[in-house]
Amino acid sequence: MKILAIDIGTTGAKTCLFEVGETLRMIGSASAGYGLYSFPDGGAEQHEEEWWEAMKQCIREMHDSTGVPLEKIRGISFCSQMQGLVLVDEAGNAVRRPMSYMDQRAEAQMRDGIGQGLKVAGMNAHKLLKSLRITGAVSGSVKDPMWKYLWVKENEPEAFARARWWLDVKEYLIGRLTGKYIMTEDSAFATLLYDTREGKKQWSGELCRLFGVEERHLPPVIKTTDVAGELREEQAQELGLVPGTPVFGGGGDASLIGIGAGCVNPGDTHIYWGTSGWVSTIVEKQIVDTSAKIAAIVGAQSGKYNYFAEMETAGKCLEWVKDHLALDEIGIYLEKKEITGGTEHIYTSLYEYLSEVIRRAQPGAGGVIFTPWLHGNRCPFEDPKAAGMFFGLTLETGKTEMIRAVVEGICYQLKWMLECQEKKVKTSDVLRFCGGGALSPVTAQILADITERVVEVPDSPQNVGSVGAALTAAVGLGGITGMEEIARLIPANRRFEPGTESREIYRRNYEVFKKLHRSNQQNFAAIRGE
Repeated sequence: MKILAIDIGTTGAKTCLFEVGETLRMIGSASAGYGLYSFPDGGAEQHEEEWWEAMKQCIREMHDSTGVPLEKIRGISFCSQMQGLVLVDEAGNAVRRPMSYMDQRAEAQMRDGIGQGLKVAGMNAHKLLKSLRITGAVSGSVKDPMWKYLWVKENEPEAFARARWWLDVKEYLIGRLTGKYIMTEDSAFATLLYDTREGKKQWSGELCRLFGVEERHLPPVIKTTDVAGELREEQAQELGLVPGTPVFGGGGDASLIGIGAGCVNPGDTHIYWGTSGWVSTIVEKQIVDTSAKIAAIVGAQSGKYNYFAEMETAGKCLEWVKDHLALDEIGIYLEKKEITGGTEHIYTSLYEYLSEVIRRAQPGAGGVIFTPWLHGNRCPFEDPKAAGMFFGLTLETGKTEMIRAVVEGICYQLKWMLECQEKKVKTSDVLRFCGGGALSPVTAQILADITERVVEVPDSPQNVGSVGAALTAAVGLGGITGMEEIARLIPANRRFEPGTESREIYRRNYEVFKKLHRSNQQNFAAIRGE
């Protein structure tokens, strides 16, 4: 069966057409970029029309390149960035520009909402314990969508008054395609207002009242493998697809990327390195570590959870390198012509260039350490004021060492989150590595060396979100009997064993890396005038 998977990332959209049967085969793909608009006050927004136009372009290009008859497509499914806020009116029109998961303007709302009174782990004890009991987690980050919702309520009352539905990114697009407004279970959980207790599985009116959320804004909840609705006539004509095609719930990137990487069994751990990054391990019960900001989130598999630790900027740091550090060092611009793009789906060329450069630098980058906190940090410490820095520069330091330090710094952060997970769960000895970062064998080897784990990379690691979306639709259509069957369809393409020559250097630098935030936390606040 042929399934169209649509991946809506942070900086670009991608469509992939898959044939799912005894094997999994990607027939064709196309991609297009769009903007991420940041503001001095910590705001980060996108434009819903740019998502739509990018999706249209991708579908058209993919169809032109493959020539597959559109009536052969059995279903459409989504994978997308999560924890955005898209408020729409009764007709499904956005009442304001969508707020990205990276938006961190709602400090006052978070402080007033959970930062007052008797505290545990820096949060109001009563609200913390009630949230943990009902959802298994708590809105402990300024970037959580509930605080964005309350920010709009308090700062933009006219827009808020027009809102009918609170949606996440893919749910907005599903609504536009079908006229049906829903959230999948993983998106509902990400609001941290969804009761995950056995026998409940519904919005928590108690938490809505506690935090000042209007429950009427929360849509019906479906599973990732459920049909959300059918493609409408007008939208089908606009996209060049067939009316009536089933549109599945799909899932968020945090839910589907692991599935696309072949991690479906308890204890499986994958590392994702795209615009953002994370470490995720499948567990069979909800676990939370409030001090390290790690929680077991609802995913695409019933009865299983993803113990999830997130970093805000991974591949985004490499994009920063491209734009501001690497130009004259590695010739990304030849004769003043740009030959790589800034969106995560064009990282192949960028990583090829970076790989060639950082091979020349010794492990440890000559004692230079980079902190990848270019948009604050979430785990294992929450600090929206944390910033990136190069530590240990000397007269001998060149850009080559600095570029390698960026890659190593991202790997140090991933190791730190992996170690924090180990305090609560057993992570796997073999890590599945995916996302744009996994395109580079040099990066994969550095990750293996720093984490001291075996690293495996699946085929087309940059497409694993689309793979996960296609597979959930295949389960919904009955082409795959269950999620457990998926692992056999996703073998490892490459394997990297940790080396021993650089072990002591990396261990030494890693210990320094972990101290840099604590030593500079007050300085980060001071340079922002606080």
